[in-house]
Order: sequence, then C-alpha cells, then structure tokens
Amino acid sequence: MGWLCIYASSYSPDVPANPLANMSFDKLMAFSWFKQLLWIATAVVLIVILLVVDYKAYDTLAYALYFGMIALLLVTMVVARPIAGSRSWLELGPVRLQPAEFAKFTTALAASRFMASINLRYQNWRDQLMLAGITLLPPLLIVASNESGQALVFGALLLAYFREGMSPLILLLLAAGGVILLMALLVPKLWLVAGFTLMLLTVLGLNRRVLRHHLLLALGVWLVVIGMVIGVDFFYNNVLQRHQRQRIEILLNPSSDPLGKGWNVTQSKIAIGSGGLLGKGFLQGTQTKFDFVPEQSTDFIFCTIGEEFGWMGSLVVLGMYLTLLWRIVYVAERQKSVFGRTYGYCVACVLFFHITVNVGMTIGLAPVVGIPLPFFSYGGSSLWSFTILLFTLLALDAYRKQDLVR
Repeated sequence: MGWLCIYASSYSPDVPANPLANMSFDKLMAFSWFKQLLWIATAVVLIVILLVVDYKAYDTLAYALYFGMIALLLVTMVVARPIAGSRSWLELGPVRLQPAEFAKFTTALAASRFMASINLRYQNWRDQLMLAGITLLPPLLIVASNESGQALVFGALLLAYFREGMSPLILLLLAAGGVILLMALLVPKLWLVAGFTLMLLTVLGLNRRVLRHHLLLALGVWLVVIGMVIGVDFFYNNVLQRHQRQRIEILLNPSSDPLGKGWNVTQSKIAIGSGGLLGKGFLQGTQTKFDFVPEQSTDFIFCTIGEEFGWMGSLVVLGMYLTLLWRIVYVAERQKSVFGRTYGYCVACVLFFHITVNVGMTIGLAPVVGIPLPFFSYGGSSLWSFTILLFTLLALDAYRKQDLVR
C-alpha cells in the first residue's frame, strides 16, 4: 500500500502505460516509485538475513552496534555535505543513507541490554543517569547535524522504560515541563509568574509540614519553573532555528500566513479534506497530481491516502497501524527475557511516535518536523530502519522459549 501511494504521489499522465518495458534503467531511476521498488526488494533480502542470524547476537553485540553507530554519526557530521541545511546523509555512490534512522535500532538494543542487567536498580540515580546517557547521546549528535525531527523520536523510548519500572515521576515532570513551556509561549510572562507564586504561597499556607521540612525543595521547584518561564524567550529566539520557530508559530496560529510559511499544512489539509468519505480514486488526486502538496511522497504521504482513498481509506490505514502496534505489544509481553520485552516495547514506541506525529502534522495537530510515515513514506533509509526494527523483534520472538527469564 505504501508503494502504491508513492506511485500515485509521483504519477504523471505523460509516462508510458508500461514504463518498465519502454524505458531504460537510467530513465527509470528518475522515478521515486521505481527506486522505492528497488528498496523494497533489498528490504526483503534484509528480512531473510535478520531471521537467519543467531538471535543471541542481538543481545551480545548490542553495545558494539551502539558505539559503532555513535562513531558513524560523528563521521557523518564531518564528511556529509549539507542537504537542506542538514549534515545527516552519507552518500555512497548513487545511494544515500541517513545514519540517524538506524541509530533508533542500535539505541533500542543498547537500552534493552542495559535494562536487562542483573544488578540494575530502577530507583538508583546512577543507573537512571546511565540509561539517560545511552538514550540522549545519539539525538544530541543528530541535533548537532541540524536534524531535529529525527532526534525527537528518541523521547518515545521513555514509554518503554516506564513499562520496565522507571519512576512515573520522571514522565510527569517532563510532561509538566512541556506544558509550562507551551504556556510561556501563549500566556503573558507576568501572569504566569504571579500565578505560580500564588500557587507556592497557597501550598505553604495550607500545609505547614511543607513549610517546616520541604521549604528549600519548594523554593527550588519554584525557581526552576520561573526560570523556564523567563528563559523560554531566549531559547525560542536564540536556540531554535528560523524554520523551527515558523513551524511552532503555524501550529499555534494556523491562519497567520496560509500562503507563506503555512503553505505546507494548508495544502495538506485541503488535499485530505477534498477526498471526502470515499476519496477521488486511485491516481485521481488533483492536489497530488499538480504538486500543490510539498514533499508529497515523503513527509506528506498521508495526503495521498486522504485525497485518493478518503476518510474510509484513512481509517483502514490507521486501523492497520493500530493492529500492528497491538500485535507488537502482545509479542513483547510474551518474551521470556527482559531484553526481548524491553526491545519489543521500544519498537512499539518508535512506531507509535512516527505514526502519531506524521499524521498529526498533515492535519495541523503537530508541528512539521520531517519524520516519515512507517512503511509508507518514500526513502530507503526509513524503510530499512523500520524493517530492521520489526524483524529483529520477530527473530527474538521465534526463539523466545529458549531464553531464560532474567
């Protein structure tokens, strides 16, 4: 289905009815649908390799693969030429690969190996810092290469750690921090400072135990919150790049510049909405055919689904994704080892993040961050990455009964 959508997004009536018979290989390589067909063929070979490799190798080589990927990310930062402002692509002749895509796999393996350690204590700050280091090092290198979208995916791994016993307080603090930063962008700073100060005084006034024993902690939390509120402008204006600020502005106010920086999202919503209930039909999408939607075969491939197959087609695709995620969680839960279970949840969380954010940004519910829709978006790196993630789990599951519970 993904390949059909890629074909539809790049379809032109001028192409001969049977291009495979009437065109040379060099001319066919100009079409994204043909190149994706080659990537699919190589992915099938990759699947066979993943399933025949000894399942113990994924556990044994987890750290080696992780540090090898760290080295590859460092090399990419140095030798890659800028493409759309990002140094994140390695060019090997006619083939371009994005190491950031594969870093999700190696990070999931390394984190799973670490969490399966016999002496791991989830409430130990040292162990939590080690796990944070394993998780954060790849996205930091990816951000240094000017590829912020792929870096955000690593945050989804926290949900997998929560399943294995990580304190829910960490997730609550991160969620609260996100809400505070969002409020600081929407609400006048003076109001927020006054509101949080009033909350602190109210807590201290109603609970004398806090006043006696936790005064310094309460003041520390208040200072952190106020610092976030006051410092958000500096971060927004001096850390975020211009296009990142524009994406946030469009998310918060979609109608502010529909023909300028909001063009992508505006055309995306028009394309999806024009599909109606049942869609315009395969290869009949006018928004897609006349290139109104940018990046229509990659980041905005969901527009093709919505326009040509309508609400019902979109519902079928989302239902398939939901079924896939449910099945991955089911497979993860039946693993006999902590390594296999944690890895399974990492796969589910990465796919969930990609699906949610990609579909969300095409309908204006998430910022445009440039991450692909799994198994639908055009691109060899993403297809290989999702294939490796998924079929490594199947390889582990095939031998689950040979694992000892740890």
